Amino acid sequence: MLSINEPGSETASFFQRIGGETHIRELVDAFYDVMDEDPQTDTVRRMHPDDLSGSRTKLYEFLVGWMGGPPLYMNKYGHPRLRMRHLPFEIDEAARDQWMHCMVIAMQRVGLDETLRRDLEKSLYAVADFMRNTQ
Repeated sequence: MLSINEPGSETASFFQRIGGETHIRELVDAFYDVMDEDPQTDTVRRMHPDDLSGSRTKLYEFLVGWMGGPPLYMNKYGHPRLRMRHLPFEIDEAARDQWMHCMVIAMQRVGLDETLRRDLEKSLYAVADFMRNTQ
């Protein structure tokens, strides 16, 4: 379980800090809305199917578990094997940055507090950077 030490409180997971599954769903929906609307994210958008409903569900299920909630994704699909699942796509720094752009804007849209946004951005950047498979 991923946990973050907050000053003056016990250790809390991202799942607890964000407020559970409902708020993760809102974040994922905002993320894909940005990806669908923002021409700056064209490269990463083209890596996804026209219908984003399956992508929305998988990212939601993954993030719930990754943030410390129930392991929805793992229960359904097994270990995420993120690098392997992303190998068919050419992911360079630009694609990573476009993905992060969508997530940063989504976090702002759903109104996450600054500390949580900063902590999530740092952790998600590490995951997004790990997905790079080309220069």
